[in-house]
Amino acid sequence: MPIKKCLFCKKEFYIKLSRVKKGWGKYCSSKCQYQGYKTGKFVKCDICGNKIYRAIHEIKHSESKKFFCNKSCFAVWKNKHLLTGKNHPRWKDGKASYRERMLRTKILPICVKCGIKDIRVLLTHHIDGNRKNNKISNLKWLCRNCHYLVHNRKTF
Repeated sequence: MPIKKCLFCKKEFYIKLSRVKKGWGKYCSSKCQYQGYKTGKFVKCDICGNKIYRAIHEIKHSESKKFFCNKSCFAVWKNKHLLTGKNHPRWKDGKASYRERMLRTKILPICVKCGIKDIRVLLTHHIDGNRKNNKISNLKWLCRNCHYLVHNRKTF
């Protein structure tokens, strides 16, 4: 029996002559054979930093050039970078998002004029009248009635 050298681990091993004639006998074990066919690289997960194996074609064809170890790491990145602000599919150029922005702040949803606390009748009012200026300092809560009165100069 001839002695061959493993292409992966360089260990010497015996192989039958009939298998050599068939083109076998390049690797000493199935583990070395599997490792020998790997052509990719180990990369870091962009969220948790774990080392993960990716094939060369996956690395070349990645649009974002970012890699994730599982779906939860991908979801964290996607929610942070793809689904916020102008990248969100329902982005309205910031025009209609002021109510949600006020709800996320610590400002209690109470009408500043009459004190109504029912969220169903509260609207977000722009103090300077510019609907594109959605800074928190420019927004305040008004009920529908007080909002109408402010805009039609009836009182206040």
